[in-house]
Amino acid sequence: MSILEFSDLDKIDKRILDVLQNDSSISNNELADLVRLSPSPCLRRVKILEEQGFITGYSARLNPVKLGLNLTLFVRVWLKSQTEDVVNHFARSIKDLDEVQECYLMVGDCDFVLKVVVKDLADYRRFQVQYLTNIEGVSNIKTEVPVQTIKVTGKFPI
Repeated sequence: MSILEFSDLDKIDKRILDVLQNDSSISNNELADLVRLSPSPCLRRVKILEEQGFITGYSARLNPVKLGLNLTLFVRVWLKSQTEDVVNHFARSIKDLDEVQECYLMVGDCDFVLKVVVKDLADYRRFQVQYLTNIEGVSNIKTEVPVQTIKVTGKFPI
């Protein structure tokens, strides 16, 4: 099977992706009805989209407030140097920290931007002292506190 690009997908494949990113728990029969296919060809298309890497997994979106995680912060991180070893060490160090929801290597003012979710400021301070500032190579950390969430989505435009 050749490697597919997004431009190779037809309207049905794109509709499948759109429906699944809205509700990945939908049954194949329901999905087939929504995209106007019979169940067997629909399932075959989903499997191809998975094999081709358009669908990388399925998960439930949890409500952080219901989990007691009432505070989302954005943390800018500066490293002592930007050598490959230092950057890779930092990236490896934060991968297993569940508080870090997202991590981006940046071009510009700082080296990394993290989205961190915690219970409260005291919990963040503990996380910062125990983990972030103890990562070898970290030079400086600045924390931004949003006052209102306007939009959160995992949905991509298709």
